[in-house]
Amino acid sequence: MLTFFLVSGGSLWLFAEFILSLLEKMQTQEILRILRLPELSDLGQFFRSLSATTLVSMGALAAILAYWFTHRPKALQPPCNLLMQSEEVKDSGGARRSVIGDGPQLLTHYYDDARTMYEVFRRGLSISGNGPCLGFRKPNQPYQWLSYQEVADRAEFLGSGLLQHNCKACTDQFIGVFAQNRPEWIIAELACYTYSMVVVPLYDTLGPGAIRYIINTADISTVIVDKPQKAVLLLEHVERKETPGLKLIILMEPFEEALKDRGQECGVVIKSMQTIEDCGQQNHRVPVVSSSASGSLLSKPPKPSDLSIVCFTSGTTGNPKGAMLTHGNVVADFSGFLKVTEKVIFPRQDDVLISFLPLAHMFERVIQSVVYCHGGRVGFFQGDIRLLSDDMKALCPTIFPVVPRLLNRMYDKIFCQADTPVKRWFLEFAAKRKQAEVRSGIIRNDSIWDELFFNKIQASLGGCVRMIVTGAAPASPTVLGFLRAALGCQVYEGYGQTECTAGCTFTTPGDWTSGHVGAPLPCNHIKLIDIEELNYWTCKGEGEICVKGPNVFKGYLKDPDRTKEALDSDGWLHTGDIGKWLPAGTLKIIDRKKHIFKLAQGEYVAPEKIENIYIRSEPVAQIYVHGDSLKAFLVGIVVPDPEVMPSWAQKRGIEGTYVELCTNRELKKAILEDMVSLGKEGGLHSFEQVKAIHIHSDMFSVQNGLLTPTLKAKRPELREYFKKQIEDLYSISM
Repeated sequence: MLTFFLVSGGSLWLFAEFILSLLEKMQTQEILRILRLPELSDLGQFFRSLSATTLVSMGALAAILAYWFTHRPKALQPPCNLLMQSEEVKDSGGARRSVIGDGPQLLTHYYDDARTMYEVFRRGLSISGNGPCLGFRKPNQPYQWLSYQEVADRAEFLGSGLLQHNCKACTDQFIGVFAQNRPEWIIAELACYTYSMVVVPLYDTLGPGAIRYIINTADISTVIVDKPQKAVLLLEHVERKETPGLKLIILMEPFEEALKDRGQECGVVIKSMQTIEDCGQQNHRVPVVSSSASGSLLSKPPKPSDLSIVCFTSGTTGNPKGAMLTHGNVVADFSGFLKVTEKVIFPRQDDVLISFLPLAHMFERVIQSVVYCHGGRVGFFQGDIRLLSDDMKALCPTIFPVVPRLLNRMYDKIFCQADTPVKRWFLEFAAKRKQAEVRSGIIRNDSIWDELFFNKIQASLGGCVRMIVTGAAPASPTVLGFLRAALGCQVYEGYGQTECTAGCTFTTPGDWTSGHVGAPLPCNHIKLIDIEELNYWTCKGEGEICVKGPNVFKGYLKDPDRTKEALDSDGWLHTGDIGKWLPAGTLKIIDRKKHIFKLAQGEYVAPEKIENIYIRSEPVAQIYVHGDSLKAFLVGIVVPDPEVMPSWAQKRGIEGTYVELCTNRELKKAILEDMVSLGKEGGLHSFEQVKAIHIHSDMFSVQNGLLTPTLKAKRPELREYFKKQIEDLYSISM
């Protein structure tokens, strides 16, 4: 038993059980004599009077106590007082700042030698010792790696090749990148940064109309793509005379000569990326500031104030908006992250990140920048999300950026595998034991509960994850709490948007509570302003979230009207999200300003707030709440979880396949009752509760046009897609 105790890591209940077993071996009179120890004057005589079994038991007990006190798991030490994670800025109108930092000044950079994205990579190159940088794999093969020097050289060759093809080394030169996550994406990005050009990511989920709009708005003449199919899509725009400015398409993958001929017919040159790199190697432009005695051509790297990227956000209505972000914006944002985590989980050279979230979005790019800055590695998934677990087992990442939807799927899958009441009870019991440790600040993966229940879950992620960062959408407190325990690693949640580079708040190390998005980053201030029509008032600690700092963007490209809507005259970014300050100085997202509407009686309704409550219903995977100013109540479209709903229905005596269950009236009634019950618990008013729902069997997705690439609901598209069902719900419920 002693051996088992030591190996298992010291569970308290095992410890107690061991002590009891020792006491059972001792005679009752001996125990009483021990308890009367203070009355004895002759300790030597006392110990000689004890039996050998008792002496061995006491020695073992003393050894175990000593071992436990020296090896017991240590609680993580937070970098600040968790009861006061932010403080009000003097004479700021209620703005709050992080208490983590070196003073009242907002953080602009963490390292003096890494103030631009070009310098960030050069720093990683220097400290890595030319270690592995970018990894990729083919099916059933191990990862292959490009070294930091290989990446730097190819970036210089590609950038020099672009300059030989009529591109200019300045921030007025926009280069489109239209590709899935892969090493060439990063090489293309670095090529632009090396020669002060600006990256403009394109992605097909925006739709062909949006791609046309971006190319024309940004005056893009050169696009780097991964696959021939995307080159064809771009050529079709040129052939229809929709993008007359597009002159050069560079392909990462091989293509047929016919594609080049088709491009030539409409005035577009098509070349391989390797050809451009070869050209650049022969006409190398050295990226240095000083003059060259050798006579080679020179080019000046960017400054922190220079534009680095124009990231077009998909939005839910209208044309996409091109958020203009400088090198300083990106550096300030990830420097804020470094400052918050510096004493707890500082990035290292041996860190490995799995890249599968779209590189066209700033969340993924900021996390990757942290890795490059410290000489770490980034491995790319194969391109198929269904193979992500296989990729993670091959890569063994230490850093795992995710979105809440993936965490929800992990959570559901874990509990689906607990397919009997007994298994589920043991899983929940083990989770509660580990959650108790988490609440006391202990994060580990070597407890008895990990050995019995959670090691397989951890192994499915490669077995080495030490940090998970989630953002882009609200995360369920239940899911976060469980996964913090089950995965045995630090799980952080951030909040922000493209317009503040990625994040403006981040959960503080050591604060493992859920239901909030942390305190302001040290690189920005946050304040709330009154929203009269929604009855949110700053005097109650509620209001629209506004952000100000060096991570806030410079405006929307060629769109002064929408820039004025987002940025006020004092430089505050108005996010459109409604927040609430909690007593500890952390921020909770409680509503969304832009999606409010009135019902027939005049009540204002915020559907996203309602959806965030209903999504906690066990069988519900997705929900769209709809209201009409001519109607007196709300209706909803519900997509059940195909893995959870069958067992949920079976417990209620309802049998059938997933498709059959989606048409079952009794099940629809049960789901509605569960949602309404959750609504009451969540404090919804009667007019905020849905009165009828339609069950839809297919998930909302980016592919079917019902979600944005950041997995937010596209409400106008959902309204149009379910127009007939919505009309039926209102007619039946009248």
